[in-house]
Amino acid sequence: MAQHNLRTVVSFEFIRTVTKKRFWAATLAVPLMLAVVFGLLYLSRSATDTAADAQKSAEFTISYADASGLITPEQAKVFTATRAPSPEEGIRAVQSGTIDAFFDFPADPATQKVKVYGADRGLFENNKYSAVAQAMLTQAVSARIGSPELSALARSDATIETKAYRGGAETSGFMSAVPPLSYVVIFYGLVILLSGQMLNSTLEEKENRVTEMILTTLKPTTLISGKVLALFAIGLVQIVVFASPLLIAYLFFRDQINIPDVDLSALVFEPLPMIAGFLILVGGFALFTTTLVAIGAVMPTAKEAGNFMAVVIIMIFVPFYAVTLIFSNPQTLIVQVFTYFPFTAPVTALLRNGLGSLTVGEGAVVIAIVYIGAVLMFYLGVRLFQYGSISYTSKVNIMTALRSGRNRNAAGQPAG
Repeated sequence: MAQHNLRTVVSFEFIRTVTKKRFWAATLAVPLMLAVVFGLLYLSRSATDTAADAQKSAEFTISYADASGLITPEQAKVFTATRAPSPEEGIRAVQSGTIDAFFDFPADPATQKVKVYGADRGLFENNKYSAVAQAMLTQAVSARIGSPELSALARSDATIETKAYRGGAETSGFMSAVPPLSYVVIFYGLVILLSGQMLNSTLEEKENRVTEMILTTLKPTTLISGKVLALFAIGLVQIVVFASPLLIAYLFFRDQINIPDVDLSALVFEPLPMIAGFLILVGGFALFTTTLVAIGAVMPTAKEAGNFMAVVIIMIFVPFYAVTLIFSNPQTLIVQVFTYFPFTAPVTALLRNGLGSLTVGEGAVVIAIVYIGAVLMFYLGVRLFQYGSISYTSKVNIMTALRSGRNRNAAGQPAG
């Protein structure tokens, strides 16, 4: 009898779940989303290969100064490099944009740094300057490898110091990328920690059967606005709570618990990337908050809402399928799609912003997308919550709710 009852329960729960359209909508959303991502990766592969081949043959203007006498005019000609009148004039030419790169080879490259100056092309593309400088030096050494004093240099690469310039001013490289990239960590922490709270903010009242009572004293717009603002406040509290122990330990107990002495003064806080990153962080968090609030307004129970929440949360991890392209070739198709698709835009744009590959125009478009998306999802959540306030046991039909709102507005009744 017990086994019969067990089979009955299992078959009942299984059939009841798999026959629901929303179960398949949530279940198929992830593989369909991944299929689209892999399709974009496939399409981007040929474009990436073409770009890589083009970069191998790409030329940039080079001047050099050679105190070692190793590099002959014939060897420099292979790299289309011209000798600068002096190191100072070579650096000024890079700063003014007259040439792309200037290489200053010291008298003894085996023990002294080779100084490389180049026009800023992004954190990763700037590596091409040091690679070409090393290639020039290696070719010169190979031509004269018979000299004993060059044996130490021939066995290892030279030490190269690279400086990049943008608009005549020196850029800070990796140390300027760390502060804006920290927004990515904050974004992930906030969304992951608060996603359940976001979803339950509208579900709790529906499951407790008190939405009708609440809506007799509050407008839906006021209620949802309060919930969203409260979630922002909760997020700030959690950031402070999580950061406080780390800060206290670093300031007062660094020696006792052997925390490495990090030189925070070396970090460079560039205003434009920091402001853009903050705006994208706030807009992205608002977009995901309002989306999960809207999902909570549609679904009758937390169990059914959880499947759709998983799909939304997966969206913030999708950009990592193309993270190598985000770092190395942000103009490929898949990175561009991730940059402008609302639910992948925050992470992709924050990464590109930190790496210096997000232009001012692209940043402005992304900021507009996430804020407009957040506003639209907010009003959708308000409408769904208002219409679904008495739908305790069934999922709200989105189209019906929107048509109901339009009908009320046409009749001159307040919408929320």
